[in-house]
Amino acid sequence: MNRSSDPLADLISQPFSHPYLARIDPTLLKTLNEQQLAILDEVLETLTPKRAPKLVDLRLTVDVIISRFYIVLLVGKDQRKTMRSYLGTNFTRTLNIFIAALLLIGLNLSISAFFILTAYLIKSALGIDLFAFHLKDIVAKF
Repeated sequence: MNRSSDPLADLISQPFSHPYLARIDPTLLKTLNEQQLAILDEVLETLTPKRAPKLVDLRLTVDVIISRFYIVLLVGKDQRKTMRSYLGTNFTRTLNIFIAALLLIGLNLSISAFFILTAYLIKSALGIDLFAFHLKDIVAKF
C-alpha cells in the first residue's frame, strides 16, 4: 500500500504539522496503523480549540518609548456550553452597567464630534456660510 497517497499517513512524515503530534516520538508515530492514526487525528481535532467568528476583531499595538502595549476588542456570540459563574455583588453589577453605559455614551459623543467637525471643515473649505458667525470668531472672544 502506498502510504504517501493517504492523508493520515502524511501525519507520520510531517510530525510537526500538529502541535500535539510534535510531542510524540517519531519512531512510535511510525508504528501506528491507519485506524490508530484516524482515531488520533479525530481526538486531536476535538481537543484543538476552534476560533469562533467575531463581529468585531480589532487588534492594535501601541508602542511607547519604554514599553509596548496591545489593545484587543472582540465582539461575538458567546458559544460556551456552560454558563459563567458571576461572583459579583449587586454593587459590582450596577457599577459594571454604569461604566458600560458611560463608555457607550463616550464612544457615541466621540464619533458624533468627529463627524460634526469633519462636516464643518468641509463646509469651511468649500466657503459655504450657514450662519452669520464662525467658530473662530467665537473662540477668539475667549
